[in-house]
Amino acid sequence: MTVSFSLEKEKSNCDDSHALVTETFIGLQAKQLTFHSSIFFVRIVYYEQLLKKHQETIEYADNQPRFSQREIAYLRSEAWLTDFPHVWNVHEFKLTQFPESFSYICPIGYKNQKPEYIQVITHAPLSAKSRDYVKNAAQMLSKYIDICSENLQQKSKTEILEHLLHKVGHQLRNNIALVKLYAHNLFLGLQDNSWQEQAAVICESVNDLDTNLTDIISCGQESNLKIIPQDLRTLVDESIKYFQPLIDQKQLKVSIPDTSATLPLDKLQMKQVFDNLLSNAIHFSPNCGAITFSWQAFHEEILIKISDQGQGISPLDMQKIFNPFYSLRPGGTGLGLTIAKKIVLDHCGNLWADNLPGRGAQFCLILPTKKKY
Repeated sequence: MTVSFSLEKEKSNCDDSHALVTETFIGLQAKQLTFHSSIFFVRIVYYEQLLKKHQETIEYADNQPRFSQREIAYLRSEAWLTDFPHVWNVHEFKLTQFPESFSYICPIGYKNQKPEYIQVITHAPLSAKSRDYVKNAAQMLSKYIDICSENLQQKSKTEILEHLLHKVGHQLRNNIALVKLYAHNLFLGLQDNSWQEQAAVICESVNDLDTNLTDIISCGQESNLKIIPQDLRTLVDESIKYFQPLIDQKQLKVSIPDTSATLPLDKLQMKQVFDNLLSNAIHFSPNCGAITFSWQAFHEEILIKISDQGQGISPLDMQKIFNPFYSLRPGGTGLGLTIAKKIVLDHCGNLWADNLPGRGAQFCLILPTKKKY
């Protein structure tokens, strides 16, 4: 039986899915530890990023009597924790309340002036193999907590971006509507065919701008995804044709596979992703360089890569390129990659970047080949 609550006060019901998923995962790890060797009690203390406080998970082995409230209070007091050992190292601590048992802790980390750790109490001394098992569990929990923290930070940034896009987008709509009205009036009032054609181009451009603005505002809203089967090669080819003048200007060679795949996508939103990634590749490519698209299908996912022969991405920039308003391009808004990643995440995929050996950067996408939403 798993017992989970705040160390500061009893844990109130939390409807947030992140906290529940984290609690479930850590509870499962604790349960697995009780199946191992002579471990009959497991206590995991960790910092919950969403709740901004430390949490505790307790697990007893089957048929193990529960500790008294006094004994649990003694464990929580951490009076026995006279020295905090190195992270991921298993150390034995004597517990006055449990003189006939053996107690060990394996630190996970240290956050907000409090330690995170796995504590196990056993009937017999832990063997070297059992110590390695506890150490591996600590490393896995540490990695999981770090990933959860990173995802929460990304979610917070994209929520800020989404709010800003809505605010700015609705302000721009009034101006677009006015330009659209005057362009249409010019088209109707002009008699000369050449001038009328130019007015028609303005009307079409404003319509495209309005469509793209609507698409940007709605990006990240799952209910607005228009998912239908799309041919991957055709979608990429459309992006290449759109940027053909810039490709020709820098004399770049863009290659794509002969094979294709059918994916469940929102065409307009996913085209924004490929447009942004290709635009960046063109910008950072040297003249006469090469840009390569490649993809590899797996059972239920496809891995797509877009690589260039530019200078690559510095370690500092690699940490920030998906942050809102962080741009490596002069005059850039710093929104393109943030929006692109959010669109991919909303398609139940993932987007990341890395550097190629030698020279060049590469952006990788994982997308499902079957609808998951």
